[in-house]
Amino acid sequence: MRSARVVKPLIGISCCTKQFGIFGMPNHAASDTYVRATDEVIGGVPVLLPANGPSADIETLLDRLDGIILTGSRSNVQPTLYDGPPHAEGTPEDPARDGITLPLIRAAILRGVPVLAICRGFQELNVALGGSLHQRLQDLPDRMDHATPMQPSARVRQGKAHAVRVVSGGWLHRLAGATDIAVNSLHNQGIDRLAPGLVVEGVAPDGTVEAVRVVASQAGPAIGYAVGVQWHPEYDWRTDSLSRAIFEHFAAAVRAYAESARLGGVSIAAD
Repeated sequence: MRSARVVKPLIGISCCTKQFGIFGMPNHAASDTYVRATDEVIGGVPVLLPANGPSADIETLLDRLDGIILTGSRSNVQPTLYDGPPHAEGTPEDPARDGITLPLIRAAILRGVPVLAICRGFQELNVALGGSLHQRLQDLPDRMDHATPMQPSARVRQGKAHAVRVVSGGWLHRLAGATDIAVNSLHNQGIDRLAPGLVVEGVAPDGTVEAVRVVASQAGPAIGYAVGVQWHPEYDWRTDSLSRAIFEHFAAAVRAYAESARLGGVSIAAD
């Protein structure tokens, strides 16, 4: 008798539009680090979500996905999406990515599909729910330089850069088991106005919001799991216990959602 096949959850991973090859052909790309974390920690099947803007069929995606990872990127969220001033000349943007990720976030939260937002994805989460962004934290008074260190060594670029004070009793506090943690830092943008429905879970020494949890959406209290971090846990989950715990906690939410979806229910929140 053959044993029953285990059906792994499908995890959507947001892509960026990037040019590759000698002719600069546009491609849809996501870092291998997110794929590895999905394979090896979450135990899911990674599904790359193309940055195809308004062509994306959001409802069809959410009919099939059991969780969503919103990835980091060099590009910045378009300031027109949060009534911000134009970016400085040369700032990379990716309107095709914005065109899928923001409506995907809103629809996923309404459905209860688990969401893990990382770096640019963290900023997208805030904008999608009505918040705004600082474009260059390093230009603001009394703020640290949170940008990627221009070092050839990956260990330096991705190493711990500053502390984060974790909100006592929150989602991140329960994972970390501490009120102070160390994180890497590879971003220019940061939260300015916190979106309605988000609560702060961690703050850098200069006041920059570093972690959030979704507690409400346009339709009322959030019915699913949606969290975000400004740093990159996908870089060091093999060596950092909190980074691994972030993916493991998301994995538990994904499994709960997949099971409840089969039974006609909804997922559990990260409270």
